[in-house]
Amino acid sequence: MRIDLHSHSTASDGTQPPADVVRRARAQGLDVLALTDHDTVGGHREAIEALPAGLTLVPGMELSCRRGGQSIHLLAYLFDPLDPELVAEGARIRQAREVRARLTVERLVELGVPVTWEQVAELAAGSPVGRPHIARAMVAAGAIAEPALAFTPEWIGTGGRAHVTRYALDPERAVRLVRAAGGVAVLAHPKARRRGEEVPDEWIAELARAGLFGVEADHLDHDADARAHVRGLAGELGLAVTGSSDDHGELTGHRLGCETTAAEVYERLTATATGARPVTTARHEA
Repeated sequence: MRIDLHSHSTASDGTQPPADVVRRARAQGLDVLALTDHDTVGGHREAIEALPAGLTLVPGMELSCRRGGQSIHLLAYLFDPLDPELVAEGARIRQAREVRARLTVERLVELGVPVTWEQVAELAAGSPVGRPHIARAMVAAGAIAEPALAFTPEWIGTGGRAHVTRYALDPERAVRLVRAAGGVAVLAHPKARRRGEEVPDEWIAELARAGLFGVEADHLDHDADARAHVRGLAGELGLAVTGSSDDHGELTGHRLGCETTAAEVYERLTATATGARPVTTARHEA
């Protein structure tokens, strides 16, 4: 089985609608795909309705977390999408995301970048505005050559000249919320050093004690040393190890399936979750 547990659509900051994401996943030979848009389950229904034969969809979400000024990303799978506390936190995070985006645009204009809120909102096409939308607007304005260059201290990267912080969950609380909603939590790309988002080992150990299921080791933002370190740490802490593309469509080069998760880990994940079930074309139910 080919299993990719991290992807994004236009429901957050991907460049393709959920229906196109699942069709492309099957065309790439995937058997299982998790749709994990940022802080929203808004793309799940469209993905389910368009699910091609032979592909299983894992409903998920990537929760925005922060501790000590450090951005942390938590992948949540197979939780109850109607859990009131999780729904409320998702709404609060999305609202804060828009406020942050508007302030970021203002700072970029002050720095001489000719972008407007209208341009950024048009790129988001009705979805919650995120930094990738701003990065694409910066490319269109000629300020940078490619979106990745926006996520640096020069611009909107953590600590950058136009960076704006926003509300996000403490990661330990997020793990507990996901578990309470019957879901399973995996720490996304914990050693993404080039993003400036390296999660300290002691924090990962705390999350493991709070009920973290696993860590994403095989990710393009991890070099060989980072992958080996994450696997070793997972072994020490009794955590599962996943691999995923973190595909955002055109933004990341259409890379679905470039990293995958072992079938036995997927089986453990689905056996652990109680809030929802994977969706197949045969059942079309969460």
